Amino acid sequence: MSRISLVMIRWTLPALLCLTWCSAGLAQTVARCGNGWLEKVDGTLVLHLKGTPYEIGYQHGALLKEHVRQNLHTLMVEKAGGHTLVEVGPLKLTPRAAIDTIIKIQEPHVDKRYWDELQGLADAAGVPLKDAQAANFIPELFHCSGFALAKSATLNGTMLHGRVLDYAVDWGLQDHAVVMVVEPEGRLPWVNVSYAGFIGSVTGMNAANISVGEMGGGGLGHWGGRPMSLLVRETLETADSLDKAISVFRDGPRTCQYYYVIADGETNEAVGMEASWDVFTVIKPGDTHPLLPTPVKDCVLLSAGDRYKELTKRAGEGHGKFTPEAALRLMERPVAMKSNLHNVLFEPQTTRFWVANASSDKRPAAEQPYQAYSLKELLARRPAPGSPTLPMGDRTAAK
Repeated sequence: MSRISLVMIRWTLPALLCLTWCSAGLAQTVARCGNGWLEKVDGTLVLHLKGTPYEIGYQHGALLKEHVRQNLHTLMVEKAGGHTLVEVGPLKLTPRAAIDTIIKIQEPHVDKRYWDELQGLADAAGVPLKDAQAANFIPELFHCSGFALAKSATLNGTMLHGRVLDYAVDWGLQDHAVVMVVEPEGRLPWVNVSYAGFIGSVTGMNAANISVGEMGGGGLGHWGGRPMSLLVRETLETADSLDKAISVFRDGPRTCQYYYVIADGETNEAVGMEASWDVFTVIKPGDTHPLLPTPVKDCVLLSAGDRYKELTKRAGEGHGKFTPEAALRLMERPVAMKSNLHNVLFEPQTTRFWVANASSDKRPAAEQPYQAYSLKELLARRPAPGSPTLPMGDRTAAK
């Protein structure tokens, strides 16, 4: 039996036992829409999406309508709509004008399925389609830390993949944080640690035990390729092995300077990677690199400056003793910056993961409590009978 056919039928008793709390009264269904539904798990939003691209987008927009509207207003009116200028080649443009320019450049490289999903999102949330599109290209304007520990580096040899997202906490994205469980028609199920209104991914894991985290670099202006967040999503929806995940980045036209950590819980292997518009480099555990001069056995450690020095120091000191709880401490300040928007630790082999988000008063995610989940458990969940139902839109009618 192939690995991909095993995705939905494998189950490990330890993973189930570790998350029985999620089925023990701390989860509440908020509403349903088509095959999608929204629940609160111990106070955190978990959005389940299932179907065609348009259906997934519509479910997203309907079930998170107010969050999508508020988030897009902050991003597109209060932030990107301001008078601050960014340089695009010889031109100085407002952020919104720059984003519109990026969309025109990248449009030929974006699969139709993602435009369809954005249409569904806009239709259901009642927001302008151009605003929904523009918000999803914001990551191309901005350019965190990440690690993978396995084999001799962890207590039981199990892969642990950490991802530190250092974006602006003053944009209020944390107020619209959501864990999205996505089941696209004909593709792999996956989880996206994200924000209302965003269809791409910078932090995710699929049901085939592949996890991906992104870190931005330079190269602003090199936009003639597939958007970074959609490359990550494409990987999570199609790759059931480390080699296939690497190939998505290697073979597709790329944009600005980005770095990634990709982990495979099935084979217990991970790599670091630079996948920029003109450079593609794979860094294996323990490899040296001019930007990563302090390798640690069976570890992939990506960061910069003093944060990299602290990360390698902590990885060396804890080598051979890392459990999930100990690995969370690798992401504490100052490895995480003041702008730390979210921290996520994946255990891809079991599909368990832990998430911390920055607080509304702008304290970094590294200083907040973590919420535990299991993708396998979330995929097995169903909405409560009799929960409120929102109408599912029809694309033909919407047109």
